[in-house]
Amino acid sequence: MRDEVWNLRSRRCFRVIECALAAGSNRQGMRLTHFSVQGNHLHMIVEAEDERALSRGVQGLSVRLARGLNRLMERKGKVFADRFHAHVLRTIREVRNAVMYVLGNARIHARRQGRDGPVGPDRYTAGPGLDESGTSSPVVHAPRTWLLRVGWRRPSSTAA
Repeated sequence: MRDEVWNLRSRRCFRVIECALAAGSNRQGMRLTHFSVQGNHLHMIVEAEDERALSRGVQGLSVRLARGLNRLMERKGKVFADRFHAHVLRTIREVRNAVMYVLGNARIHARRQGRDGPVGPDRYTAGPGLDESGTSSPVVHAPRTWLLRVGWRRPSSTAA
């Protein structure tokens, strides 16, 4: 995010982000399965039908996020300082590492800043089955690929 964009983990910004993600999380052949909102960036794990679906889906989410945040901050112009960075997850180990990183990202950032991370569920993070009721957040969708549904949960000995 650009420097002038407010802290994304503020309640008012997160409401806008959550609405944008909910509206664009299952469109254009792309499905959002996990996300983590940090102060100045977002991490997302998505499933996409192909490269074009990924590009269109992320572009759509970016537009929704930028419009919503600009409206909230009563400003115009760019919200994102950089384009999105994509990495195709191909192995059990890559998926496990990505899921654990995204779900634990708030704690990682807090430790780097010498603070305690959130205790219990982080309200700015979502994945299938992570909300208080044990059901999936309306913002994220249950994964369809074997790697994201089952594979990443396999014991480490099979992840080699």
